[in-house]
Amino acid sequence: MTSTPKTPNEKTQRKQRLPSPSPSAQDKVQAVLAVWTERCKPAEACRQLNINWMTFNHWQQRAMEGMLQALESRVNLARGEALSPRLQALLQKRQRTMTAERLTSRLDQINKLAKPPPSPAQPA
Repeated sequence: MTSTPKTPNEKTQRKQRLPSPSPSAQDKVQAVLAVWTERCKPAEACRQLNINWMTFNHWQQRAMEGMLQALESRVNLARGEALSPRLQALLQKRQRTMTAERLTSRLDQINKLAKPPPSPAQPA
């Protein structure tokens, strides 16, 4: 058997990947809730929807922010007994991030106040 030699163009051409249909909002909700309620693992949800971990993690963050924003005035978030360990960890991570951002901002303010204003150039 002899194979026909490939031309340079054939070697460098790649197969075009067909875009997969993006999951609906309902699919995203079901996937995130399935992981949060520990009905499946994150890797399994990613595999079922044919997405990568970063995409799924982004969905989780958006879902958490949406819930916090929607429920903020009615729910005391300090009491988290009803939340799963996964949700509690996400809340704690968000709280640490917000605290770090506030501290950084405050430190910048203090540094600006502590620096003396530049003195005008002395004439020679």
